[in-house]
Amino acid sequence: MTIWNVPIAYARIEGDYIVSTAYAHELPRYGVKLGLTNYAAAYCTGLLLARRTLQKHKLDSIYKGTTDITGGEHENEPVEGQKRPFRCYLDIGLARTTTGAKIFGALKGAVDGGLDIPHSTRRFPGYSREGKKFNADVHRQHIFGLHVSKYMTSLKEENPDLYSKQFSRFVKAGIEPSSFEALYKAAHSAIRADPSPTPKKEKKADAPKPKRWTKAGLARSSRRNRVQQRKTAFLKTIQGGDE
Repeated sequence: MTIWNVPIAYARIEGDYIVSTAYAHELPRYGVKLGLTNYAAAYCTGLLLARRTLQKHKLDSIYKGTTDITGGEHENEPVEGQKRPFRCYLDIGLARTTTGAKIFGALKGAVDGGLDIPHSTRRFPGYSREGKKFNADVHRQHIFGLHVSKYMTSLKEENPDLYSKQFSRFVKAGIEPSSFEALYKAAHSAIRADPSPTPKKEKKADAPKPKRWTKAGLARSSRRNRVQQRKTAFLKTIQGGDE
């Protein structure tokens, strides 16, 4: 799992079986066209995975997760008389489990989207190791990209030229730092409205190439014999001309 590719899989003897997958490169479809590798995009990708998985297993109307995104802890409790919530576990792989790592943004998005994933808040942005306290508001700011927005605002005031250079794609797209929260809120709503994957386009089969046969090469003895025959024929031609 990476922040760009978030799958749900389980192991079989013959190999891993992929249940569903969400990709960060799908986010432009939901309005997030830039910053596809930041924490907010990782959250969106996790949310997309959750809603897509639950839709596939017809659990999306039962377990909706939460739309009140505070950055705090949320658990998806079983609904009486219904199937239990879809449970899965985070496989961190070779990623580093540092506090605030983007991979935990995908985890949080998946949980808020309705998946049942055992976790704690100790690795989310806003957790203080010294005080052993969790500030949910700091985490919320990361979910909506407000930490990036604040940096963009300060850089724009202090060094407009560097801002125009460093965030040229945002400037070109007309994305202002003040619009980040509204942009990601709209993306979350769009993901919930239609998490289904885009149908794959069928590739047209290429026209069959005409078959060709390569003549088999002669063996060394055959080549020598052919050369000798040509020499003999050439000598006979010369002798016939002299007569």
